[in-house]
Amino acid sequence: MSEKRIAPYGTWKSPITSELIVRGSIGLTSPALDGAQLYWTEVRPTEDGRSVVVGREGHSQRDLIPQPFNARTRVHEYGGGDYTVQRGTLYFSNFSDQRLYRLAPGDTQPRAITPESGSQLRYSDMTIDTARERIIAVREDHTTNEHEPANTIVAINLGADAEANGGEVLTSGYDFYSSPRVSADGTYLAWLAWRHPNMPWDGTELWIGEFDGDGKLARSRRVAGGESESIFQPQWSPAGVLHFVSDRDGWWNLYRARVGEKFFGESGESNQEGHDGSKESDGSKESKRSNEIDVEPLCPMDAEFGLPQWAFGMSTYGFVAEERIVCAYVERGVSHLAVLDATTKMLRRIETPFEEITYVRASTQTGRALFRAGSPTRGARIVEFDPATDEINVLRRSSDLDIDEGYISAARAIEFPTENGRSAHGFYYAPRNRDFGAPTGERPPLLIKSHGGPTSAAVTTLSLGIQYWTSRGFAVLDVNYGGSTGYGRAYRERLNGTWGITDVDDCVNGARFLVEQGLADADRCVIDGGSAGGYTTLAALTFRTQFKAGASHYGVSDLGALVRDTHKFESRYLDRLIAPYPEREDVYRARSPINFTDRLACPVIFFQGLEDKVVPPNQAEMMVDALRRKGLPVAYVAFAGEQHGFRRAENIRRALDGELYFYSRVFGFELAEEVEPVAIENL
Repeated sequence: MSEKRIAPYGTWKSPITSELIVRGSIGLTSPALDGAQLYWTEVRPTEDGRSVVVGREGHSQRDLIPQPFNARTRVHEYGGGDYTVQRGTLYFSNFSDQRLYRLAPGDTQPRAITPESGSQLRYSDMTIDTARERIIAVREDHTTNEHEPANTIVAINLGADAEANGGEVLTSGYDFYSSPRVSADGTYLAWLAWRHPNMPWDGTELWIGEFDGDGKLARSRRVAGGESESIFQPQWSPAGVLHFVSDRDGWWNLYRARVGEKFFGESGESNQEGHDGSKESDGSKESKRSNEIDVEPLCPMDAEFGLPQWAFGMSTYGFVAEERIVCAYVERGVSHLAVLDATTKMLRRIETPFEEITYVRASTQTGRALFRAGSPTRGARIVEFDPATDEINVLRRSSDLDIDEGYISAARAIEFPTENGRSAHGFYYAPRNRDFGAPTGERPPLLIKSHGGPTSAAVTTLSLGIQYWTSRGFAVLDVNYGGSTGYGRAYRERLNGTWGITDVDDCVNGARFLVEQGLADADRCVIDGGSAGGYTTLAALTFRTQFKAGASHYGVSDLGALVRDTHKFESRYLDRLIAPYPEREDVYRARSPINFTDRLACPVIFFQGLEDKVVPPNQAEMMVDALRRKGLPVAYVAFAGEQHGFRRAENIRRALDGELYFYSRVFGFELAEEVEPVAIENL
């Protein structure tokens, strides 16, 4: 091996270029099983971020939807649950018009099964009601109120004319619905519902309804959940036992509910109080009938079998047999795979190289499971698992790039002290490049990454976006600040009422911890983040002095404007994170960086999609204008056609290279390769 070249941090030449990242990488999500055939979706930056459903049988795989179709729904704006498949027939939501389409075996072109609505009728989280030849789905109807669309669960007749087939409402009255699931015998429907101001990780309700002879829900009743209990992923076992994940004991754990013969009452009346929006559920009736619901924990432990339901179709477990469940759970921010025997309640952990496992699906026909997984040294992949042999078979990789591990910095979990005698968590990445070393005594620049959500989490799956920085000589800390998931409900609720304080404290203290450990240069600490992470970034740069520069990717600067402008799903999110609005508008003003630009004393670069409905462009533009007036170095890079997050290859490249270029100019170091400059004002 040749001797390492000594060069300042930040100036190292790396093979992990922005061009390599977008050319060699795709997004992988939403695996599914249909008999022996396997499915997943691929998000392709080189096709303008088009989401393609891929099918695999045996050793061959092929794209199922042709150009220009794009399997992506806009329900809740974040989408998910974009497709379903049964007996080889694919049903999916098409992004451009939000109609549902059907593609049967042998078809070359999908056929619309819902009416043209100018994207005003949107569908997600589909399931097939085989007995009645229809799709049951969540529908978001914007035809009457664009800012507060009506969310319902509807049935779509597969034999009807598309233009007259917008969906028959099965249940309505709540602000939000998800996860409609038909029991194996077609008798019951289970679903989740919740109301403002709750988000699905705050409090949801699990309901069961019984179909009548006409396919309507004649009777329905709440099974579990409420204002302070989050339910995730209701799913029927093959024999019709309802399973779900609940955090009623402080952690998202697995439960099952066995319903007695008198579940709906002796006279067969429906217990739908509150489900038509008229009045709350009757607690006395609930208590009288409680003996008809036997809710049983399957594996109580201080671990998370659930996830924050930002998107539809998320899954952490599936059945390979009636009493055998393949599942994934998170401990201290890291995922593990396991097989649960529901009879003995014994959990057998499976050793794998993966530290992030999501979208777990399973089949009783094949006895196998399918999921998405990633590790600190390998990117996301679609994986098939055989619990009979513990064999793991990688079917598809997010990248076929073969990058020498000498350029890869593996994540290391750290815990560090923060405010009020608490500790916070994060994943630390040291600078690493097999070809370079730093001058003696020099400490690296530190990039603090603040994840979005903010109810979400940083994970350890290999991110070439992070390796882009570490292979050039930056240290990176991906912070799981208070409010992040993967550490129990109490940790998640730290952010209630304190967004813009707790998250900022933890990012600042994470940087201080690494500086004190001698792992970072205090004069070159920077912070970046997207969406909610962009708000944390701007708040940290405005209200604290730890960071010397930063980058906001579609971040929030005016909390009041966010509340007024954002979409329905998040329109009351800040009631818990900040305070009720407009009653406590003073708190919103006090925590909005746009109102305190006089305190901002360092350079900032902004990246923004011009069609973003979650964080509209004016959020960035108001901040840019304020920095211009103050004379601080500022750059603004806007992307036409992009929404919340960047999907097009050229824009992903531009954001990575632009941020690096910005820091090189701010801190005065030379880049090892030429990148496209960005226009920096006041520098």
